[in-house]
Amino acid sequence: MVRLLMIADDFTGALDTGVQFAARGARTCVVTDPAYDFSQAKAELQVLVLDAETRHLTPEAAYGVVRRAVEGALAAGFTHIYKKTDSALRGNVGAELAAVLDGAGAESLAFLPALPRMDRVTRGGVHYIAGVPVAESVFGQDPFEPVTASSVPEIIGAQTDRAVVLHGLGETAAARCPGIQVYDAETDRDLMDIGLGLGREGLRLSAGCAGFAAALAEILDLRGAPPVLPDLAPALFVACGSVNPVTLRQMAEAEEHGFPHVHLNPVQKLEESWLDTPECAADTAAWLETAGRKRRFILDVNDPAGCGDTDRYAGERGLTTEDLRRGISAQLGRLVRRLLDGGLDATILCTGGDTLLALMGAVKVAELIPVCELDAGAVLTDFVYQGKTHHIISKSGGFGEPDLFYRLALSLGAGDQEEDAVC
Repeated sequence: MVRLLMIADDFTGALDTGVQFAARGARTCVVTDPAYDFSQAKAELQVLVLDAETRHLTPEAAYGVVRRAVEGALAAGFTHIYKKTDSALRGNVGAELAAVLDGAGAESLAFLPALPRMDRVTRGGVHYIAGVPVAESVFGQDPFEPVTASSVPEIIGAQTDRAVVLHGLGETAAARCPGIQVYDAETDRDLMDIGLGLGREGLRLSAGCAGFAAALAEILDLRGAPPVLPDLAPALFVACGSVNPVTLRQMAEAEEHGFPHVHLNPVQKLEESWLDTPECAADTAAWLETAGRKRRFILDVNDPAGCGDTDRYAGERGLTTEDLRRGISAQLGRLVRRLLDGGLDATILCTGGDTLLALMGAVKVAELIPVCELDAGAVLTDFVYQGKTHHIISKSGGFGEPDLFYRLALSLGAGDQEEDAVC
């Protein structure tokens, strides 16, 4: 039996790639413990997705986490390893691909970074986002992990001396060709053809994002009973922890369609002690009332346009960008838990892997079962908290069309009201 371990570097990536298998009915589970004991995985499990949380680690630390996971999984009987990389090539790509090879004691790995349905393609070894080389796209200005090169071999070579072999469209290398094999691809058909050319044996070690994962699920014949869409709460509550311009545009369009939109101020999003104040109790009560009445709501960690309150707050306290990333994510997770405790009855949309991971930590949930994609890159899953099942949609910050939030609200029955003034 094929047993696949997928190693992702952040939570939304783990879900949007794992769902490619779950949607075909493959028995799939996402776990958030980098030190997971693979021998404890249920025997009937076909796909285990590990959120290794290596995106923000040093290359050396990321290498260690991934190598240990590969060694542990192979020792526990997993037959195939898929290293899920960011579709914009953020993070420790070179170090983690090298770790897969070293952990498996192998010489060759197929790497297909394209995600054609999101207009992310690889051409001549250069990675493009919507026709723009990735380093010149919005991902080149990412405040936490900017992509500084567009050449895939250059990105890989910055962290490993493993050989990188480029393959243009229509080329297929022998599975045992030494080095990291980087494949051009511009369509889903390209991805499928490359995978079929490599075959099951040649794909024992492979890497890419959600794009190639869909082809891999087909080639490895990972399937089962199709998932059943559960009844979802007819309200959409957005917890936005992303600073990506794509998400900012989605929130702006949703606001135009009548979504109440609250920007958390620096105290609300960084000081844990605020959660125990009368001000917090009053604010959360007001948000719950509005969310219940309007059936749509956005809670946003970004400052309003033109406002620099968070930068001033950080500067006065000597907080680094990393301090802000960690602190804001953790606080947003605690705040959503507080709203759940207060009776929030909605389908929750989390943007950004840090946000979702923080929420899972706040409600003490370490495993999730992806159900399906409600839209491209918008993955439905659920968790149980205090005896109640809550449905949650995860989305990477850089995914989706501008009207995504509004369309999701419409699909839930939460966006079909008269679009009156925003509170």
